Amino acid sequence: MLSEPRSGRLAAWGNALLAGLVSPDDAVLAIVGEDAVHRVEGLPGESGPVGLTLALGRLRALGVTGLRVALPAPGHPLGLSGPPDFNARALDAEEAVVCHGAALGLVPEVYEAGPDGDVHVEVVWYCLAVREAPPADVPSLGEAERELAEALREATEVLSRLDVTGSGPVAEAAVDAYRARAERGREVLAPGYPPRAVRVLELAQRVGLLISVAYENGHGGAVSASEISARALALRPVERTARRAQVAAYNAFVEERERGVR
Repeated sequence: MLSEPRSGRLAAWGNALLAGLVSPDDAVLAIVGEDAVHRVEGLPGESGPVGLTLALGRLRALGVTGLRVALPAPGHPLGLSGPPDFNARALDAEEAVVCHGAALGLVPEVYEAGPDGDVHVEVVWYCLAVREAPPADVPSLGEAERELAEALREATEVLSRLDVTGSGPVAEAAVDAYRARAERGREVLAPGYPPRAVRVLELAQRVGLLISVAYENGHGGAVSASEISARALALRPVERTARRAQVAAYNAFVEERERGVR
């Protein structure tokens, strides 16, 4: 949860590009991030993989006016609308981008290449047909913000009681890493996103930190099987809530456009 999904970067900066708020070069640079290269395979009208700049231009020509994020998990098809084959591939990847304005979706596959010590990451986005229908289980920004605040309070109470909220070097390192990302986190959402979306995404990142620390910091004071089970039960709905909030934040650009705000 601490590292932003590639689908989030593609949707955010793709939306800014489609709206004419950033240049193609700036959008592609932000989307690729620390990866070596991104390509898109299966675009209508293309016989092979193409670069992101051409792909985003082609999607615009096909009628795409916005991009949404899906972050599905087993039993929770968050942000998906079908068909089953697309949902299955998105579930395997744990993320996808769904186009608004054309019945297309993009699912990433990540490859590592190069010799030991000089490995680089390449990403291929597979373009597939999707069902034009409302995405599953995506809250509004207001709903996401309220749910996150409540989930954070409840989880903190439970984990504090079990003495696993985070102490010691592992937890401290995680907190330091989050703080180092704090300012950069404001750059995750591209130009054009409402301030509330930035706030919701940042809160989701904070919740993600809590979840990561709790999982990575061993059992803490939760030494009995019942206490370990209680911790897992406390984290599961919080993790789900945080993912829903992430999707709501990334999708806010398209939702506002649909409501005629922009």
